[in-house]
Amino acid sequence: MFEKIPETMRAIRYSAYGGPEVLRLEEVPVPAAGQGEVLVRVHAAGVNPGDWLIRSGMAGDRFGLPYIPGWDIAGVVVGLGAGVTGIHPGDAVYGMTANSGGCAEYAVIPAGQLAPKPKTADFTEAAALPQSGNTAWHALFEQGGLKAGQTVLINGAAGGVGHLAVQLARWKGARVIGTASARNEAYLRELGVDAFVDYTFGLPAELVRTADLVLDTAAGGNRDWLIDALKPDGRLVPIAFGTHSADKAAEAGVDVQDVQFPPFASAVLDELSRLFDEGRLRVTIDSEFSLEETAKAHERSESRRARGKIVVRVL
Repeated sequence: MFEKIPETMRAIRYSAYGGPEVLRLEEVPVPAAGQGEVLVRVHAAGVNPGDWLIRSGMAGDRFGLPYIPGWDIAGVVVGLGAGVTGIHPGDAVYGMTANSGGCAEYAVIPAGQLAPKPKTADFTEAAALPQSGNTAWHALFEQGGLKAGQTVLINGAAGGVGHLAVQLARWKGARVIGTASARNEAYLRELGVDAFVDYTFGLPAELVRTADLVLDTAAGGNRDWLIDALKPDGRLVPIAFGTHSADKAAEAGVDVQDVQFPPFASAVLDELSRLFDEGRLRVTIDSEFSLEETAKAHERSESRRARGKIVVRVL
């Protein structure tokens, strides 16, 4: 017998933009699953930089208020909208919502944006995978075109996207250079990077013009030094907005691409699940907070010192 769905739920919500203090634990209506949607009892929600960028107002008012943060979720299916097939109440799933809302006891998610939870992952690990895993996959293989035998430099390799990108690139058969602060060197070497760069000292001479692809996961600041890592005809793929000189790129003969917001599909989740269950991909959980502590989770993400992923535990 499946649980009865209540009329209201606990959710983290804010009605004005600002710092973490605007986040409030409130009682709000449980959303209804519409056409092609699934209602999920949320067990855990991943925290991403976009959550606090939206909350701070940096993304403008395109998302509207009041607003429930949280895009990545893992939980159990409790309801189906019209037209949904192949998914059943009681299924353990994970995925990404279409309009946020994950930091709540229930959330709706398009059926095409969720997949069965990896069998060997708990809900916390599963909630950490969707957006970061999809972003890393798209940047490396779709936008970056990374192939076996090539070299990729991953800037911000210890972060949520970065640590997954390191593992995916290794799985593909690429040589991986990871950049991060010195405190993360041992961690990244254990993940499998072939070379480590402390970004505070810039690029060592022996790594100049050695990379086929640079994946830049860090936001803000001038990072022209990353262009120096690329071979002629190499490609720099940023996943966050920063400064890369067009003149320097042209002189070096490299392609600096625009930030893209990749489409999200369950097919990538299925691949991530397979790799996780095969032991080829793991998730590092930096920290875990209760729903009531979501403001602390945002503070930790804003510190930009997280190693791996931050997760809000709902159930």
